[in-house]
Amino acid sequence: MITSEIEVFLREDTGDFDVFHSLLPDEIIRARIIAKEDGILAGLEEAVRIFGYCGISPSRKRVDGDKITGGDVIIDIEGSSRAILQNERVALNILGRMSGIATLTRACVDMVKHTGARIACTRKTTPGFRRFEKKAVMLGGGDPHRFNLADAIMIKDNHIRIYGMDEAYKVAKDVSFVKKIEIEVENAGDAVRAAKLGADIIMFDNMDVRSIKDAVSVLDAEKLRDSVMLESSGGISTDNLVEYAETGVDVISLGMITHSARWLDFSLNVQVTCK
Repeated sequence: MITSEIEVFLREDTGDFDVFHSLLPDEIIRARIIAKEDGILAGLEEAVRIFGYCGISPSRKRVDGDKITGGDVIIDIEGSSRAILQNERVALNILGRMSGIATLTRACVDMVKHTGARIACTRKTTPGFRRFEKKAVMLGGGDPHRFNLADAIMIKDNHIRIYGMDEAYKVAKDVSFVKKIEIEVENAGDAVRAAKLGADIIMFDNMDVRSIKDAVSVLDAEKLRDSVMLESSGGISTDNLVEYAETGVDVISLGMITHSARWLDFSLNVQVTCK
């Protein structure tokens, strides 16, 4: 987390001038941040940096990626009451948001562990908060996928409708020899076509389990399966995740682990005022 991001987050919460806290006497206090439920910890580094920006040096009791239970102490803090209370909500929000994503990601990773399929996120992230959400996915054991459009080339359905698969691939291939090319398909025939063109990755987009199994079988029969990585995306939730993982794909990308993760609950409790 860089200083400019901290300043944006804090300014959003404090507004132009925090009248109430500015009028209260500034005491030296001890406080701690406590987990109120079980999950995977993420956002600890960011919370510590937020307090550090205001001259407070928290003591970390856990590390990002830890499995935590309700009641665990995450951070001990001592310092200015004004600074601690002004930064409390931003720190708790980041902890809650990132830990919620990490927790859901870990649950999905564990569900498909027996298949060898990798869980990845997507670009369905909160504007301005993408790198924190993708970091949380990684702390939960998931793959960040593309961070942005520059990381890899994905030929999607709209590209194919406008330009055709062959022409879109030709343009993509001319971009750079180091860029991986992924092609989105909706049926077995297009999967074979994409593999023969030379796609590095084929994404089965919004295809049902039976259709994906059929496509994998066709690629096997054509001796194309080992030349490409297979990804499934669209319409996948925890209810059907295992079924999709058992189709034989290498990666399952899930928008819901970032856009629908439930926040984990944390609280900051003042322990004592130091006179």
